[in-house]
Amino acid sequence: MTRPATATARPRPDGWGRPALLGTDTDTDTAVDIDIDTAVELSTSTLTREFPMDIAALITWVVTALGGFYMLGTWIRRGGIRQQQSGTSRLPAPVVFAHFALAAIGLVVWIIYVVADKSALAWTAFGLLLPVALLGFVMLARWIPVYRDRAAVAATPAAATAQGADGSVPAERHFPLPVVLAHGLFAVVTLVLVLLTALGIGGS
Repeated sequence: MTRPATATARPRPDGWGRPALLGTDTDTDTAVDIDIDTAVELSTSTLTREFPMDIAALITWVVTALGGFYMLGTWIRRGGIRQQQSGTSRLPAPVVFAHFALAAIGLVVWIIYVVADKSALAWTAFGLLLPVALLGFVMLARWIPVYRDRAAVAATPAAATAQGADGSVPAERHFPLPVVLAHGLFAVVTLVLVLLTALGIGGS
């Protein structure tokens, strides 16, 4: 791939900005399995080739926030708050809203950092991301059994009808799997990019 004529090359440590080799022309018919670590590396490398590190982190953070906002809206609309008393939803409301609030505050801090370029702000944003990530993993661990139950319920239409009738379907069961996966992937990429920027790697 050739760079645009207006792009300015900037020095990077060895290995940064080089395209990852996924295969050769002779194995195009072979499926290539990419684990989560490789996906994060590819996403980070692609973004940092096109944007400064802090801008790339801002982009991934906004994309992550959009996915999170969609899932929060779905959870509320499907009765996640009402289900707290009955225990139908496995996502505690304090965890959900703390995750959302800390992520939003961190995003604001990061935007200020991009404008002001103060390293203390970068580390503050990274510090806010740590509990955000922890709460995210807690919710993911509680959501996985709900997702697995959806497949079991789908195999028995009578059970699905009964659950729908009495409102006992967890609100988070309506989260689309691609949205959950993309949200998690972009969150990891954001965390990595913010840390690298705070460490002064990649410039701003």
